[in-house]
Amino acid sequence: MKIYKVPENLKAIIFDIDSTLYTSPSYAFEQVDCQVREFAKTQGISAEEARKRVADYRKKFALEHNGSKVSLGNTLLAFGVPIEQSVEWRKQLLEPKEYLSFDQKLVDELKILNQAFKLICVTNNPVLPARKTLDAIGVSDFFPQIIGLDTCFKSKPALEPFLKAVESLGVKNEECLAVGDRYDMDIALPLEMGMGGILVSGVDDVYQLHHNVL
Repeated sequence: MKIYKVPENLKAIIFDIDSTLYTSPSYAFEQVDCQVREFAKTQGISAEEARKRVADYRKKFALEHNGSKVSLGNTLLAFGVPIEQSVEWRKQLLEPKEYLSFDQKLVDELKILNQAFKLICVTNNPVLPARKTLDAIGVSDFFPQIIGLDTCFKSKPALEPFLKAVESLGVKNEECLAVGDRYDMDIALPLEMGMGGILVSGVDDVYQLHHNVL
């Protein structure tokens, strides 16, 4: 866990979902690869060639942007796949219950946090698979609102999803804390917006979050 900033008057926490509220390398891989395989079909190329194109683009992007990462949605967009198509692929293909299970430790932690703060999720997945993910790990009730890829049709680190989250919460930027596993996607922009930020390496860090914000 790396704590960049915790607001003095903290009222809300904006969580990433994938690889933040759960840790599952196999599901993290499948979320990317199922879309890459669909992209391969549209291009008439092998899955291996599609994986190489995606990896090469991401490597080139990082070299040209001081090491910053690019989301899969924006990577596919660069190859001519509209965000709307990415949304449909994810809705059709992602089944988190096949990889994830109920997490009592996470439930207990979110109960503590929810007593003091408003909670919301901002994810680069559409709302439907995001909700399925929260259902699978048993924490859906803590997040009445999800800002997903199909809410703004913008992929983090775009400004719009974070602005929508703040608007939905009815708070100010400086009263929010962003929590996620990728600095470039989840933390950097919120810090620029005046929010706090905590980078986690997985759900084990989230279990300890209340010790750092209460």
